[in-house]
Amino acid sequence: MSAADLHAHLASGATTVCRAWALVRRDGTVFGFTDHDVDLGFEGIVFRAGSGMTARALQQGSGLAVDNSEAVGALSDAALTEADILAGRFDGAELRVWLVNWADPAQRVLQFRGALGEMTRVGGAFTAELRGLTEALNQLQGRIYAPTCSAVLGDAFCRVDLTAPGYSSERVVEEVEDGRVFRFADFTGFDDRWFERGRLTVLSGAAAGLVQVIKDDRLSGTERVVELWQAVGGAVTPGDRVRLETGCDKRADTCRLKFNNFNNFRGFPQIPGEDWITTYPSRDGVNDGGKLA
Repeated sequence: MSAADLHAHLASGATTVCRAWALVRRDGTVFGFTDHDVDLGFEGIVFRAGSGMTARALQQGSGLAVDNSEAVGALSDAALTEADILAGRFDGAELRVWLVNWADPAQRVLQFRGALGEMTRVGGAFTAELRGLTEALNQLQGRIYAPTCSAVLGDAFCRVDLTAPGYSSERVVEEVEDGRVFRFADFTGFDDRWFERGRLTVLSGAAAGLVQVIKDDRLSGTERVVELWQAVGGAVTPGDRVRLETGCDKRADTCRLKFNNFNNFRGFPQIPGEDWITTYPSRDGVNDGGKLA
């Protein structure tokens, strides 16, 4: 691409420019949009016209302030659908925005790179907040000293392999209520509450790829009832396949007994409690850090 050629084109006084957006969801699906009246193509992406996609002027600075802008567009069955937005498929999607000479797409400059933030829907259209790369700098850094583990089960700090036998199970949905409560007539081989605090991933059907956190997992005889904190965004029906992953309550005993992973435990189980910190020595009683009388 030639940003210098684009700058020369802009300086000519008679311009043929438009904007192009490339949107990549977390599942790898790529969408291309342009506010030009015909489709464009570059970098292996077709940028479709007629999507109703527009954007406010980009506000960018040379410091560490978060880039601030919004994208606005119409909900369309052929592009961004309301069902996909409600299901959360576009949450955190990667976004790139170019200024392009539509007469010669090789003349273009990347104006924005970041991710989609909060999305709202009004009257058949959507508004999406654009968050620049510096947004990550607003996240809290460092470790918290607490008795419980600070790692996420299966991440680089935890190192538990959730694909190992006994930590997950793929099942066919037998009965589902409101997309939140799943009932299985014969689901044994795992202890009661084994999947609590874990994840349920939909593998097939209209909701394929969507993930929710498991709130409750109860085993009664051979019947198992799994309840999610929130309903799956898409429609889940009997016959769809789901994957259940075990959960962790972040306690040291759970890390040691359930996962045999205490060497990677990221908590501080021996840290004194508030009662011990605020106490004072005395001649009477036992000063062993235990609960105050």
